[in-house]
Amino acid sequence: MRVTVERAALLRSLGHVHRVVERRNTIPILSNVLLRGGPDGLELKATDLDIEVTETIPADVVDAGATTVPAHVIYDIVRKLPEGAQVSLETSGETGQMTIRSGRSRFALGALPEGDFPDLAAGELPHRFTIGGLDLKRLIDKTQFAISTEETRYYLNGIYLHTLDADAGLKLRAVATDGHRLARVEIDAPEGSGGMPGIIVPRKAVAEIQKLVDDGGETVEVELSPAKIRLRFAGGVTLISKLIDGTFPDYQRVIPSGNDKYLTVQRDEFAKAVDRVSTISSERGRAVKLAMGEGRLALSVNNPDSGSATEELDVDYDAATLDIGFNARYLLDITGQLEGDTALFKLADPGSPTLIQDKEGASALYVLMPMRV
Repeated sequence: MRVTVERAALLRSLGHVHRVVERRNTIPILSNVLLRGGPDGLELKATDLDIEVTETIPADVVDAGATTVPAHVIYDIVRKLPEGAQVSLETSGETGQMTIRSGRSRFALGALPEGDFPDLAAGELPHRFTIGGLDLKRLIDKTQFAISTEETRYYLNGIYLHTLDADAGLKLRAVATDGHRLARVEIDAPEGSGGMPGIIVPRKAVAEIQKLVDDGGETVEVELSPAKIRLRFAGGVTLISKLIDGTFPDYQRVIPSGNDKYLTVQRDEFAKAVDRVSTISSERGRAVKLAMGEGRLALSVNNPDSGSATEELDVDYDAATLDIGFNARYLLDITGQLEGDTALFKLADPGSPTLIQDKEGASALYVLMPMRV
């Protein structure tokens, strides 16, 4: 194989594919990126056997061929080459090495044969639709923080995507929960998504999709089955991922409907006050107490090791007095996702889940379990 490619294009593509490669691998070939020169240009592919990312970029292919080289090493080499450089990639069959040349720089990398590289065959993907890049970004951004990291409940280690019929028509909904908090956001369902199975997209795939959406592309083509999902981004990147094989719990049961105490507060002012008083809280507990009375909210933290902090805010609240505790980090995560200037808390009692959403009634809502304080 003999290929010449622009540094900028190669770096951008390596940036997309090398992220799925784990730093430590017991299977040597999984540490490598596949490079294949052909009539369409240079194809790059990387996988960890759960996710596969592929991209083809323009290149001057003198001799077609393919090989695999260490992903993180070639990424670091190309990253350190000067801007505007041309990069030459050349393999010689006898040595099993790839030579990288650019200007006066020359690198020789150990290579493994293309034939050993695994292919994450997607199989039949019967459900297909196209979703706007901004819509997909919204579904991920608003829910990703609530994904569980507890491996024992593996079915919570991702975002649950499904369609449902609502009063305003068919919706595509994303839900994530770790048992302490729940995030739910929905958009109008894209044409063709009706009838798709409910799927759980794993945490690592969610993070990769988020980065690829951020890199541009007005639309994303989605194909899926109950076991796998394939996303084709407008920039030419394709991501295939296995889905979590499990049943997402009936999350509707934990969304309270009878909470009758309404607290309305300026979102930014509230977040800053929580951040200030939580400076005193212990790293383990992170508990902040909210004491509500007519027209006022007192936030307080009491830490036997480092002291105490209190702050009062003027709020809109006219129900019975209520003291309730929350994890400060979770409060900040949720208020950071709200879009309007005003946050609405729907509360019941100190032991029941609280509903948090924009007062203006945006399509995202959050449920937060209280803490003892």
